Amino acid sequence: MTFFESLVALLLMAVLLLQVSRRSSIPYPTLLAAAGLVVALLPGTPAIQLDGHTTLALFVAPVLLDAAFDFPLSAIRKLWRPLVSLAVIAVLLTTGVVAWIGWQFAGLPIAAAITLGAIVAPPDAAAATTVLQSARLPRRTTQLLTGESLLNDASALLLYSAAVAIQSHGGIDGAVAVRLGLAAPGGIALGLAMGWLLSHAVPHTRGTLGGNILEFANTYLAWIVAERLGLSAVLCVVTMGMFIATSPAVTADARSRVQSFAVWSVAVFLLNVLAFLLMGMQARQIIGGMTPERLREALSFAGLVVAGVIGTRMLWVMTYNRLSARFESLRGGYPHSSVAQGVAIGWCGMRGLVTLAAAFALPGDFPQRDLIVLSAFAVVIATLVLQGLSLSPLIRVLGLRAGDGPDPEEEAARRSLADAALAAIDGELGKVATESRRQLEIDRESIDGVCADFNERQRLKLKAIHAQRAALSDLRDADAVGQTGYLQLQEELDWRELAIGPAGRRGIEEG
Repeated sequence: MTFFESLVALLLMAVLLLQVSRRSSIPYPTLLAAAGLVVALLPGTPAIQLDGHTTLALFVAPVLLDAAFDFPLSAIRKLWRPLVSLAVIAVLLTTGVVAWIGWQFAGLPIAAAITLGAIVAPPDAAAATTVLQSARLPRRTTQLLTGESLLNDASALLLYSAAVAIQSHGGIDGAVAVRLGLAAPGGIALGLAMGWLLSHAVPHTRGTLGGNILEFANTYLAWIVAERLGLSAVLCVVTMGMFIATSPAVTADARSRVQSFAVWSVAVFLLNVLAFLLMGMQARQIIGGMTPERLREALSFAGLVVAGVIGTRMLWVMTYNRLSARFESLRGGYPHSSVAQGVAIGWCGMRGLVTLAAAFALPGDFPQRDLIVLSAFAVVIATLVLQGLSLSPLIRVLGLRAGDGPDPEEEAARRSLADAALAAIDGELGKVATESRRQLEIDRESIDGVCADFNERQRLKLKAIHAQRAALSDLRDADAVGQTGYLQLQEELDWRELAIGPAGRRGIEEG
């Protein structure tokens, strides 16, 4: 098959797997990992090669910006102690353990062994948060896992870049030391500069398709410029994302936010899909090039790496859990997490996109590249399948799953918003004001339970919109309205229908 034909086949396979995920309790990254394994073992799998620098920029840059834009800075300020524990200390410990395994059992050079450790160190919270959506864990725990997935990518990839540079240079000298020393602060400074430039360009492209393209182009541009200057591309993109999210110059109306969210959600999702399946193709090439004896040795080594990755995280998380229970300074005044919550956080160590992309990006002449890539692939498969399939049952066994009712915190927020809306028009007089107040009262009553008036209003409005859709189709078929006018009216009906739908269920589902 050609590259294009292979790509179409991969996308169709992904769609099929996502439907399975929607109808089961299996997180979609687990199914994608299993599909990658099938691709790796499938005879005749085509060879698709990607340049190393292109791989990291293509797969990682948009994911980092998307996560940085959505993650609140206030959470970092409040949770910085456990975040440092997971995103820095756990990454360093995992890197050290895996590096020792690589040096001791595979004879990897120290820098190459550290590179392997940095590749497999950062967990990807995508699968974990997919399961945790139904677990009703404390918001702080879920927020901690989300923040970890952002910050540990930065720390691990910074360590990865340094190790690759040292290995490629043949050691560390003054020039390399200066370059590595400037990488982090220089990347942050460049990210602030790129964010400032984008914040002044956004008002001119807001609400347009060109604006969406600019967001992606600027993300890739920031990554490329940082790499060309020898700075940390990861910190540059993360800093830029957080700057844009908090900049008062970057404001957007509702339509722009909905459009941008939809575009970025699809793009990041597509990158995850392609990374898993392309990794399977590369693993197929590596396995095919190994002798049976070499393959047995590689799989044995990969098993040691998997055990080191899982064991190190569990050991450190439980150690920190018990230390924070004893020393309040380690948890910043928050109530300490229970042992059950510690076990759940420790088990949320699935590796994913960043590990795959970093393994992809290794230079072709890197020492024992085939062994490192195969080990990274094994870690992703093992953690996503083993931990991904067992996380939900583990949460039930630990007694962390809450009831199926609404989230009390979210309900309280909706009630506060409803009260604010009613207070805003409290002094208004007239028939329209009275009708508006009644509409808002119906919305508030529906928060506390079943509201017959709300349900009836929703039914009547949807019935009217469906009739309008039919009438609009008839007008188009009769050539009584042009295509431009048809699309404009159709969009207006879409917005109305979205506004009528149940609160909290207006998002696009994965799959």
